[in-house]
Amino acid sequence: MTNTYLFTSESVTEGHPDKVCDQISDAILDAMLSQDTKSRVAAECAVSTGLVLVTGEITSKANVDFQELVRSVISEIGYTAEKGGGFDAASCAILTALNKQSPDIASGVDHALESRPATSAGSSQQSSDLGDETGAGDQGMMFGFACNETPEMMPMPISVAHRIARRLTEVRKNGTLEYLRPDGKTQVTIEYDGNTPVRVDSIVVSTQHDPVVDGIEDNAKLQERIAQDLKAYVIMPIFQDLSIKPDEQTRYLINPSGRFVVGGPHGDAGLTGRKIIVDTYGGYSRHGGGAFSGKDPTKVDRSAAYAARHVAKNIVASGLAERCEVQIAYAIGVARPVSVHVTTFGTGTLPDHEITELVKATFDLRPAAIIKTFALTELPKLNNGRFYRNVAAYGHFGRPDLNLPWEKLDRVEELKKSLTKAKTASA
Repeated sequence: MTNTYLFTSESVTEGHPDKVCDQISDAILDAMLSQDTKSRVAAECAVSTGLVLVTGEITSKANVDFQELVRSVISEIGYTAEKGGGFDAASCAILTALNKQSPDIASGVDHALESRPATSAGSSQQSSDLGDETGAGDQGMMFGFACNETPEMMPMPISVAHRIARRLTEVRKNGTLEYLRPDGKTQVTIEYDGNTPVRVDSIVVSTQHDPVVDGIEDNAKLQERIAQDLKAYVIMPIFQDLSIKPDEQTRYLINPSGRFVVGGPHGDAGLTGRKIIVDTYGGYSRHGGGAFSGKDPTKVDRSAAYAARHVAKNIVASGLAERCEVQIAYAIGVARPVSVHVTTFGTGTLPDHEITELVKATFDLRPAAIIKTFALTELPKLNNGRFYRNVAAYGHFGRPDLNLPWEKLDRVEELKKSLTKAKTASA
């Protein structure tokens, strides 16, 4: 008896109101770290009709013109008087309300529990190891995931949804479909047989557009034209390197609500950190609940999630498992994780507890070590002032269009050697 089921994931374009906020927050982070790599940043943003609010906590020596930065982000996304559907980078109001990082949080990050001098009431281990000097910026658990369903080792539903969303923006900006506007959402349903994707069940695309396209004003004819264009120029091209493609039974729902002229912040309010499932694995893997955008690398919500993805991807690439989920948990102000757990869903070549021990021996998951391994505080400066903003839309993982350090398969050989040793010892 076959074990068939459907699984759905969604993505959004960079013009979605929540993604506008994520990009503004990460543009602020980029600007701060470019000038001061020790910046502590927790930048939050909210947008609505004609309004951008930037708030949060920032401690930095950097000097940033927030008005200019925010307007440049919105303009590059495409919200201008002509194409904004009611939202305009040049005329929207921008309010800033920023404080410094709490001294209580800062002290725990600057001096981890492991590196603090022992007191009569405490039992600090007082380590001289530099990796122990930085404490986690908060408590919480982070998950990383990888599987062998796509070339980038991501679940197929979220991979395809991201590809369609990126392609929507590409054809809008290069003029192929210049009548498109910035806001858009995609949703993809894949049919599985066990752990194997076997067909594309349905594709949903909602895209903002001009009120008139090549003289077409009639709503029904306009929607028919948009559907034809999106199938030809957006949907079909993204399946070239995938093992499955749409078939005759695949359902296409393109702008199913009909007309979509008013969108973006003018059509709906947006907030930083409200698309955490889009940012990660499309619901295919568990999520610890923490958002990424606007947070500097001492916040383990971000940096440890990157590390967990790095671990999971290298495990799958090394042949240790076909599917892998990694959980890491921290206590605020403490460098060493309180727990590390690996789950391979029955696909591991070793028991999960043995793979967990290999991970602990191979990867240093303390915040300072993660930051150093991936050069997380240096990346904006090394990339001409723009790095984190690039991952603020279309996902933080499985990005073949970006050179992301946590996507590198640089521990595969080491894990393969560990696997060989483990098998030899058990023989």
